Order: sequence, then C-alpha cells, then structure tokens
Amino acid sequence: MHIGMREWAGPKNGETAEFNASKLRADLRTLAGDMEQLLKATASQTGRQIDQVRARAEESLKTARGRIADAQETAFARACAAGKAANTYVRDNPWQVLAVVAAVGLVVGFFLARPADTETS
Repeated sequence: MHIGMREWAGPKNGETAEFNASKLRADLRTLAGDMEQLLKATASQTGRQIDQVRARAEESLKTARGRIADAQETAFARACAAGKAANTYVRDNPWQVLAVVAAVGLVVGFFLARPADTETS
C-alpha cells in the first residue's frame, strides 16, 4: 500500500508541515514497536503468531519507507522551486539584491573590524 505524496507530504485543508512531521514520527514509533514485538515473538513464540507480527512489521516498514521517500521528494521539489524563485528575483531585481548584499557585507565587516575586548591587568 503506497501512500502518494499529495496524501501525506503536502498540507491540505488547513494542515501544516508540522502535522506531517509528527505523522512521520508516529509512523517511526509504530515501526519500532512492531519490530520490538517481532523480536519478542521470535524469541518465545512459534508459527502463526510470528507470521502475523512479521507481516505487520513488514507492512509498517513498507509504509514508513514510502512516506520517507515521498517526504524527500517533496523537500527536493520545494528546494528546486525556491532556487528558481530566487534566481528569477535576482534576475528581475539585480540592483536591489546588490544593495542588500552590500549592506550585509558592511555589517559583517563592521563586526570583523572591531577590536577584541581584552582586559589588561
């Protein structure tokens, strides 16, 4: 059962990215719990119960892997979109960007040129 990027990674109907991060954490907790049950069942149980726990663990793992892949895909797409938007802005407003960069350079230069406060005895 593969969960698509739009179903999980993208906010919808007022949801936020924070919800998606908490959903991912909950999925990973579920995965860890299922794996723990698998280990316990393997150590003390036989046959049918092991198969049931193993199937649940495999399904949890598959779901978590799919959601992580979708989250990575979404993050990459957002980073590319941000890069394209920044490129467009710089090309459309080169003098404004130059002014901001110069101001940042002045502030950084000011802090680097200040003498260090040293105590003399």
